[in-house]
Amino acid sequence: MAVSTKYGKVDIPKIGSDEPVFILRAQDKLAETAIGMYRLLAASHNSKLANSLDKEIEAFQSWQGARKLPD
Repeated sequence: MAVSTKYGKVDIPKIGSDEPVFILRAQDKLAETAIGMYRLLAASHNSKLANSLDKEIEAFQSWQGARKLPD
């Protein structure tokens, strides 16, 4: 379990029961840009994670559901 202030307790493997998480959903019009900015930050710190974020962005882009601004 993890804790989101918006969604409450969420079951995410390898995350402690009291660890806060921030969730970006594909329906969020701002999510792709936010992930892209995080990729730039990760790259500026030489994090290997930066390379794998392209796959996340592609997954968000290919999702066919309706998008909206976050509420």
